[in-house]
Amino acid sequence: MDKKNIDQFEVLRKLDSKSNYSQRKLASELGFSLGKLNYCMKALRKKGLVKINNFKNNPSKLNYVYILTPKGISKKVQLTMNFMKKKMQEYDELKAEIEKKSKINVDNYKDK
Repeated sequence: MDKKNIDQFEVLRKLDSKSNYSQRKLASELGFSLGKLNYCMKALRKKGLVKINNFKNNPSKLNYVYILTPKGISKKVQLTMNFMKKKMQEYDELKAEIEKKSKINVDNYKDK
C-alpha cells in the first residue's frame, strides 16, 4: 500500500469511529498538517468516499460532519484487507528470517 492510500485509510478509519471532528482536531490526531488533511479530504470527497456537511445554523461554521458513503465503507474494508495482508506477509518474512538465523546459530554452536 503506498503512502497516499495509507493516509486515506487512516482518515477513513478515524471518520468511521467518529464523524464530527473539527479539521484541526482530526489533523492533530492523524499527525497531518491542515493542508494535508484538506488535500486528503478533497480527494476522498471527489472519489465519492466521504460526504462533508457543515452545521448551517452554527455561526462559527467551523463544525463539520464527515460521513463515510457506502462506497467509502467498501473502500475502507478493501484498504483494511490490503493492510492486513501486507502485515501478515511482513510477519511471515520476519518469522522465516528469525528461524533461519536461529538455525545458523544452533549449527554454529554444534560446530564448536
